[in-house]
Amino acid sequence: MFVRFLYVALLGVALAFGAFTPAQAAPYAAMVMDARNGEVLHSRNADTRLHPASLTKMMTIYIAFEAIRLGEITLDTEVTISANAAAEPPSELGLRSGSTIRFRYLIRAAAIRSANDAATAIGEAISGSEAAFARRMNRTAAALGMTRTTFRNAHGLTEDGHLSTARDMTMLGRRLVYDYPQYYNLFSRITADAGIAQVRNTNRVVLSNYRGADGIKTGYTRAAGFNLVASAQRGEERIIATVFGGRSSAWRNERVMELLDMGFERAPSHVALRTPALPTYTDDGTAGTSHTPPGQRAPTSSIRPFMRPHGGVDADVLAAIDDAVGAALTQATGADPEVAAAVEAALNAVEDAPRPAPRPEPQAALEPEPEPLIPPRPAPEPEVVTRASSTGSRLFGVSLGPQTSHHAAERLLLRTALAELGTFDEALRRVVQVSRGYDARFAGMTEDQATRACARLNARNVTCETFGP
Repeated sequence: MFVRFLYVALLGVALAFGAFTPAQAAPYAAMVMDARNGEVLHSRNADTRLHPASLTKMMTIYIAFEAIRLGEITLDTEVTISANAAAEPPSELGLRSGSTIRFRYLIRAAAIRSANDAATAIGEAISGSEAAFARRMNRTAAALGMTRTTFRNAHGLTEDGHLSTARDMTMLGRRLVYDYPQYYNLFSRITADAGIAQVRNTNRVVLSNYRGADGIKTGYTRAAGFNLVASAQRGEERIIATVFGGRSSAWRNERVMELLDMGFERAPSHVALRTPALPTYTDDGTAGTSHTPPGQRAPTSSIRPFMRPHGGVDADVLAAIDDAVGAALTQATGADPEVAAAVEAALNAVEDAPRPAPRPEPQAALEPEPEPLIPPRPAPEPEVVTRASSTGSRLFGVSLGPQTSHHAAERLLLRTALAELGTFDEALRRVVQVSRGYDARFAGMTEDQATRACARLNARNVTCETFGP
């Protein structure tokens, strides 16, 4: 009991300070790109080779789309799960060795839930083994111009030599948008049916709280820190922002939204769209003229995974808990690390976000699949809103009132968050310039959360008011 009590206490401190404590796991790197023409609008350490964590799955999913296009596999192929894939550690879909599942569900689980077992199963289904798939990942990276990236696995768990950069991952994000627009709406889904489970998007905070956000992928390991490649579209403008080495999930999300804001401010309103050409390959795996990856033919039947022993270690979505307190707690108390994973799982919340309009396919249309990768949402029916739901989307917040400076507003938000551990853990801290100064706000809350939080502050004689849409 004492260990669990100490763990919860340390967790509260970690969540409170997460956005302000320097990163310990990895250096910070970032890039902002105008997706329409590939122009770089901001970069910092963008060519430093770092651990990509689950951003790796962007390449896994890209190759899955490529394999479908080339006729190597279909969305409805039944994939047999190997013991290797089933044994991958969390985050996972919960696949069992020897079971079968449709390929489309593996893609959904890898893209939305960041499931490691699904990512490995995708690689084995396409290339026959995880090692062979990693070689294909590297060939594809070279063809896409990702010159400082090397892959060792399909999921992104830390492994020697498995490295990428903010620039390369930003380029890969742009490729997912323009090379496979017919599938890109997958990344904007907050939830999806993955066959054996309903999965929730690890990027739901940005998708739910940033106007125009429609993807793409989060990543986390101790070695990597908190990573994210995010894309947002407003009118004709589309911006992609990438962060490596975030201090916490909340800090990473806030920083990415700031970078997206920067991108929309710096990008011109009208730019000629220059979409990249689909990659081609030569026998040595570099860019060339062939349309089939080296050493592969478009098979008439789907490729089945080979069984082989499990290898690999992880913790893809241990989120803020593992990074902030895991090592210190283990040394101090000998606590079981499974407690951290259990607490992390309890922090998930489900929100929804708009999906982007797909761009016309840049090549001859394929034969239609019997079912889309993600079924389109029905058009909403007109409705009259009579009152805001107390449990609806997170469009409400708490205002602490205007301060004399931006810095003063930030300090007030920090002091309030520290004084009210648990009350504002999921809220976003915002400073908004108003006519009377700089308003200190906690945003991204439900109406009920905002009302309760303000009531707690009022009970401590702290002035506040709620706001909403």
